Amino acid sequence: MSVGPLERGLAVLRALSARDLDRGALVRSTGLARATVDRVVATLGGLGLVRADGREVTLAPGLMALSGAYLRGSGVPAALGPLVARLADELDESVSVAVPDGAGVRVVLQTAARRRTMSLAFRVGDLLPADRCAPGALFADDAPEWAADEELIEPGLIAVAVPVRDATGSTVCAVSVASHTSRHTPQSLREAALPRLREARGAMEAALAGRGAGAEPAGPGAGDVEPAPVAGALVDASAGLKRELGPGFLQSLARGLAVLCALGADRGEGLTLTAVSGATGLARATVRRSLLTLIHLGYVECGGPGGRHFRLLPRVLELGCARLSARGPAEVAQPHLARLVARTGESASMAVLDGGDIRYVARVPTVRIMSIDITVGTRFPAYATAMGRVLLAGLAPGERPPLPDGLPALTPNTVTSPAELARIVERCAADGYALVAEELEEGLRSLAVPVRGADGRVVAAVNVARHARRGTPSQMLASLLPPLRATAGLISADLAALGVLDHSSGAMSAVRP
Repeated sequence: MSVGPLERGLAVLRALSARDLDRGALVRSTGLARATVDRVVATLGGLGLVRADGREVTLAPGLMALSGAYLRGSGVPAALGPLVARLADELDESVSVAVPDGAGVRVVLQTAARRRTMSLAFRVGDLLPADRCAPGALFADDAPEWAADEELIEPGLIAVAVPVRDATGSTVCAVSVASHTSRHTPQSLREAALPRLREARGAMEAALAGRGAGAEPAGPGAGDVEPAPVAGALVDASAGLKRELGPGFLQSLARGLAVLCALGADRGEGLTLTAVSGATGLARATVRRSLLTLIHLGYVECGGPGGRHFRLLPRVLELGCARLSARGPAEVAQPHLARLVARTGESASMAVLDGGDIRYVARVPTVRIMSIDITVGTRFPAYATAMGRVLLAGLAPGERPPLPDGLPALTPNTVTSPAELARIVERCAADGYALVAEELEEGLRSLAVPVRGADGRVVAAVNVARHARRGTPSQMLASLLPPLRATAGLISADLAALGVLDHSSGAMSAVRP
């Protein structure tokens, strides 16, 4: 017996995974009634998996909990992430890991794109046709020891791949090195990459054999959030949302998604029905119906000892993973900054540390006759800015760049003494914010707070700026610090959910200069 609301909810997520749609387009794409689409969107929105802005519906970073459940449960990104990153650095080429998924192969781990004019990188979650890519040939019954792609997927793209096997000799995944014909011929890529791939394969197979409890996720979306707590949170949230939304909330959809997330807690042969029931707090009959629906849709399989264990399949990654894992920090921050500007009436920005400067990566200006002319990419000296001081405060004392004597005073108020600046930075670290008044430019006051990664480290800063004539510094703190901190918290949570802050995947390059 299938769970209809769960089927319909997953149909909506699949449609949104292809592109953002308004509600009318969702009706046409899924074939569902408008009232059904509205209930599904309300439920998914309440759970933080989509965002609805009027008629427009978009995927929310929280949806990565579903993909993260599969990636964590598979253990492949956790086991191979550091080895793949090292291989990419040694070869200076893009490296990816793929697993079989039906008639294709699906990318489950991808190193950060190389810094080139023509960079190559698949997205985690991308489904590639098995007969047109190097990894595809390695999952056949009579698989070769290596395979090549000579511009089959895309003109100019070439790749070479080797299989990574388990103790029984079965191919678990394929590791491929991709390059461009402007850098390599197919033969030169094989000569450069194949020996190193074969060398690395032994370590990868050993890492896969040792995967298990205690390994940390290493790829985008591998789950900076543990799946079992996510499953419980979905169940807990559904009770309150049911009261809030009434008949507009599809509780069986929320419960089915909780079951899916719970399966990511296991990295072995899968979980029994009883174990899933215990992880979610749901009745066995409810869990059984959800599992049967997920099996029917191709997201779960049943096997293991006695055929009583359930585990996730890579098709789960079709639920928004490729689109979401490719989002950069600016895309993540922009809607949150826009809401902050709408709430406060002040311009808001996000910046990262770039040497001794800050560099703006996202900005939403307010509309006034007199406004501050700053654009994405603008740089300012860190010592004279609120965001710069927050970013410096987020570094360990030994990591902070030295401040030389003779710093230029940008206004009569600019603090230029290295000793005084060091005391100010320490105070910022203790307070959790920085307020700079007319040190960068006369008449300009700025308030900034940190954006943190899943490990608690400061990776960016957000600020609001206001003209000095519009209230006192204490008034600015009272009115703007609470919403600014709330916005930074939301951005931090989204970045962590998307995995773009994960060091071992190399994705921090998307945030850092």
